[in-house]
Amino acid sequence: MENINIYVGIAGLVVGFLFGFLLIQIRMKTVKQTADDILNGAKKAAEREKHKIILRAKEEWFSERDLQEKALKEKASQMDEAENSLNERLKEFNREDEALKQRENSVVQKNQEINSQRDALRSKEQELSRTIKKQNEELSRVTSFSISEAKEKLLENLKREYKQEAAEIYKELVDEAKSNAYREAKKIVTYAIENSAAEYASEMAVSVVALPSEDVKGRIIGKDGRNIKSFEQLSGVKLIVDDTPEAVVLSCFDPVKREIARIALEKLIGNGKIHPQRIEDLLAQAEAEIEKTIWRAGNEVVASVGIGKIHPDLIRVMGRLYYRTSYGQNVLMHSKEVALLCGAMAAELGLDTKIARRAGLMHDIGKAISQSQEGTHTELGFELCSKYSENPLVLNAIVSHHEDVPADNLYSILVAAADGISGSRPGARRDTLEGYVRRIESLEELADSFDGVEKSFAISAGREVRVMVQPDSITDAMADLLSRDIAKKIQQELNYPGQVKITVIRETKAVAYA
Repeated sequence: MENINIYVGIAGLVVGFLFGFLLIQIRMKTVKQTADDILNGAKKAAEREKHKIILRAKEEWFSERDLQEKALKEKASQMDEAENSLNERLKEFNREDEALKQRENSVVQKNQEINSQRDALRSKEQELSRTIKKQNEELSRVTSFSISEAKEKLLENLKREYKQEAAEIYKELVDEAKSNAYREAKKIVTYAIENSAAEYASEMAVSVVALPSEDVKGRIIGKDGRNIKSFEQLSGVKLIVDDTPEAVVLSCFDPVKREIARIALEKLIGNGKIHPQRIEDLLAQAEAEIEKTIWRAGNEVVASVGIGKIHPDLIRVMGRLYYRTSYGQNVLMHSKEVALLCGAMAAELGLDTKIARRAGLMHDIGKAISQSQEGTHTELGFELCSKYSENPLVLNAIVSHHEDVPADNLYSILVAAADGISGSRPGARRDTLEGYVRRIESLEELADSFDGVEKSFAISAGREVRVMVQPDSITDAMADLLSRDIAKKIQQELNYPGQVKITVIRETKAVAYA
């Protein structure tokens, strides 16, 4: 019984195995069929896509072919045009070559004609030379002049004739140049002067201290002159006590020392106690006040002009110019005026206005130390500013504004012009009678030294010289040359502020009697 069950179980397993195997076979056939269907569908889709890609590629190829054919046609057309243009140029070149050959033949022919004419001219010149020689010999025999004497006479006549012609040409050129230059310069200078304030000279070379009464003079002098000697020794200033009522005079070349002495003396008079120790104390106080004033004056001018940073030592030296005068003109105010004029003219010319104003302000800085050191104020100013590494343009303006050395830039020329304007304007400076007379006489003597001058007169305080000439010796054209020569000689030999105008006057009179 048990064996039957085992056989039945085995038979069941075999049947199940067979059944499963059949199911697997059936499923595999189904999967294979499905895979074949999918593969076939994919192949068909790929064929369709391939066909589409081929069609698209063909379309693009045909389109690109059309474009290339069109471009080739355009290039072929351009080549045809270029070939036609080249043919036209070749034809034109051939025509020009033919014309050039004709010109060459013409030139050769003309050269032959010129050579023949040159030969004929040479023979005529030889014949003319022989004729002139015969005529010169005949002329020499008739006039009793040798050939060399006649030649010198002729050259002298020609020289006189061409000198007259040259003078006329020179006058025309100079008049035209002067007209243009004067118009532009006048516009620039007028603009600069209009925009700059000006003051009249008021400072004096000495200081006068008023006294409340004549009794004070005795106290100032002191016993055996002790007070006045102490004052002069400590201050370095000469104290003049004379017959002038209720006043004493302080005299010193150094304006700063003179101002210190003036302040100290006024304090002494106001205090009433005058003795050597008091004099020493008040002079020290006055010196401290003056130092503050100098520093303040220098700073105010530098700030008002607007030239940027400047070394403190230079500001202090600049402030000393507050007490320095030149022909009655305050040098610090003069320097400020020159700086403003330079700045205005530089602006008109398109230059750096700050450098122009800096050069103008510092051009006379050497005058602040010229009383205590040897040398001209231009040399001292140049050395002082070189010590503090000033701008080379400023240095050249300082040393060249009186033409001690040549100016090497436009700023130096502007400084010289502004310095002349500030010093020569009406009311700017005083002049001594002796210096005035000497300048007038020098101008007249220099003008009288020229040939053909009958008499000269210096007028307008030496700003103009009227020159009367002999009409038989000087022509109208030569008068212009004469005025120029006189101006050059004045510029070379005389020192003068501003400009001197030279006016040559020629008058011709014709008198007849019947």
